[in-house]
Amino acid sequence: MKIVALNINGIRAGQRKGFFEWLAAHSPDIVCLQEIKAQEHQLNETFYPKDYHCHYFPAQRPGYSGTAILSKREPKKIITGLGFDLCDSEGRYIQCDYEGLSVGSLYLPSGSHNDDRQVLKYEFMDRLEDIMKAFKRKRQEFILCGDWNIAHTKKDIKNWRGNQKNSGFLPEERAWMDKLFGEMGWVDAFRVLNQEEHQYTWWSNRGRAWENNVGWRIDYHITTPGLRDKIIGCDIYKDERFSDHAPLIIDYALD
Repeated sequence: MKIVALNINGIRAGQRKGFFEWLAAHSPDIVCLQEIKAQEHQLNETFYPKDYHCHYFPAQRPGYSGTAILSKREPKKIITGLGFDLCDSEGRYIQCDYEGLSVGSLYLPSGSHNDDRQVLKYEFMDRLEDIMKAFKRKRQEFILCGDWNIAHTKKDIKNWRGNQKNSGFLPEERAWMDKLFGEMGWVDAFRVLNQEEHQYTWWSNRGRAWENNVGWRIDYHITTPGLRDKIIGCDIYKDERFSDHAPLIIDYALD
């Protein structure tokens, strides 16, 4: 099973840059998109390819946030939202349930705009932590894909010294990730197979960040521990650019 996480930074912009041609050529089983920035009435048949069941969860605010999951196999159930306003009004989580497996597309807020948004980001993290504890109590494996807006370690960001006071690499954010991957037992799927430095998924549009690979690894597949041994391949796709993020592709030994 091949699953892709991608912050598309506007699905209509991504379509113009060739995303749906790439989708047809590479044929992943599930694609989890973040920041679709569109309402469903703005999407024509191009955004509903015939080989996929397409489920969109837009934000209430037009042209902002929103998530989606495109899957070859029809889910048994679709869940939108996590039950609190910051997440649900901004379309930040959608989940597809299958037999024994749930796949979620998550767009965690950025705190880089101002201090108030950073406070809201921490509130979101606190609520998400409780929800992830509840997920682990279920008789179900989970893969939570998406843009978590946090680089976990120094290895996950090019200019770590200069970013220690910036949202996305704050000590409190990184400690929260430590907890997820430590005492809570969740798995950073990419790092199961790839421990190399300079493995980034997002590059600023400022300067020549992309050309010089001055990036951040802020996009993840985070799985329940029962899936650790099912992770058999990983790739950050950089041959084409559909947004300021790169598709993070993980292969799982799952039917």
